[in-house]
This record gives sequence, structure tokens and C-alpha cells, in this order.
Amino acid sequence: MKKNKEAFVDKSYKLTRDKAPLSYTIPSRNTKRSSLLYFDEETGQNRSMRYAKNQKTIFEDEQDGNVLLEPIIFEDGFLRVPKQNQILQKFLAHHPGNGNDFIEVDKEKDASIDVDSMDLALDAMIAAKELDIEMLETIARVVMGVKVDRMTSAELKRDVRLFASRYPEDFLESINDPLLSLQNKCSKFFSEGLLLLKNKKDVYYNLKGNKKKLLTVPYGEDPLFILASFLQSDEGLEVLRILEDKID
Repeated sequence: MKKNKEAFVDKSYKLTRDKAPLSYTIPSRNTKRSSLLYFDEETGQNRSMRYAKNQKTIFEDEQDGNVLLEPIIFEDGFLRVPKQNQILQKFLAHHPGNGNDFIEVDKEKDASIDVDSMDLALDAMIAAKELDIEMLETIARVVMGVKVDRMTSAELKRDVRLFASRYPEDFLESINDPLLSLQNKCSKFFSEGLLLLKNKKDVYYNLKGNKKKLLTVPYGEDPLFILASFLQSDEGLEVLRILEDKID
């Protein structure tokens, strides 16, 4: 049975830093200043690496005396290595800077990541479009830290959708947060007139036959967060059921 031949291909590498210099040279041999050691799992020893284009191995102890050293230079943040230079490709694969200072360019992987990011942003935008006004206000107030009192519905929709587009993962996590959903429900209790906030700190029932005070919001705390936290407690679950029945 014939073994499949290894496919030799041209490879490209790029520096990981955001702003790459015009020219950047990485260490190409093991020295006291730049340690280039490879741990051999079979022998349990660290082996010195050295890039020499005219050698058949990257390990210094296997190279002959006729060593031709060449610098490894990234131009404008990139280094292109043709398939004919398998020694350099192997050297870069074992280089300690691989994954930290530079990475191999994988166009298929990069494209897949881009598609996943676009899908996530699309999901977030669709979810943002379907939110009701109470949930829009809750997202803006709690997640985005925006004062919504003087915002129009159009402004709310715009700002929440922009947030969803820029931070899709955070947005989707937020709308799936049970506490945030409960805060949205609390907002409805107030908007439907089932509860009243007096003196910016006291929450009262506003039901037929029940106008009692429900709780006091600590100074500086958000009433929706405090109310939602209370409704999650054993005592608050019965209150939640009563209020939900009134909305339904």
C-alpha cells in the first residue's frame, strides 16, 4: 500500500503585533542572548536549533561544518517561504516565537473565523431588531449604561443595534441573561402601572386592594436590578407570580 505523499506548499507568516515595523529580524540560531532550544521528547534533552539554508536539518548537532547562515527577516510584517525551502518552514514551525511573535497565515482558517464573526453579528442584529421597547430600554440602561429617559424609540433602536453590531457576543449574552430578562419584566410592571416608584427609592404595589410598600431601593442602586434580585428570592417568587398574572 502506497503512502500518501506529503504536500509541499508555499507558506506565509505574519507578525502578531498590530503595527509591524518595515523590517523585523527574528533569531535564527541558539545563543546566550536568544535561546532557541527544542525539547526532544524521546531523549529528554534540549537541542540547539540553527537555520542554515544549505543544511538538511535544523538541529545544530546534526549539521556539518559547512554552514551557510542567513537572517530571517519579516518585511512589512510578513515573511513568505517557498515550498522549496523546507528547512526554513520546519525551523519556523519549531521556533519559540511561533504563536507569540509570529504566526503562519492560514487563509482558509482566517476566512472561517471571518464567516463565524459575520454570522454572530448577523444573529445579534436580528435579535436586536426583534426586541420590544421595554427590553431596548433595559439593554440601553443596564448593559450600555445609557440614560434612556429622554431618548426616542428610534434613537433607542439605533443605539442598541449599533451596540449589537459592534459587540455581538456581549449583546447576545446579555439578552439571554435570566436576570436581565427579569429586569425587563420588572420594567413592564412599572409601565403597566402594577408597581409604583415613589421618592425614587420606594417600590409600592398599585393593585386593587393592595397599595402597600413592597421594598426600598438602597441609595445609588438601580430599582430594576434590586426588584429583579428580590423577585428571584423565595419570598419574591410569589410576588412575581401575582404580577405576571396581572400582565397576562
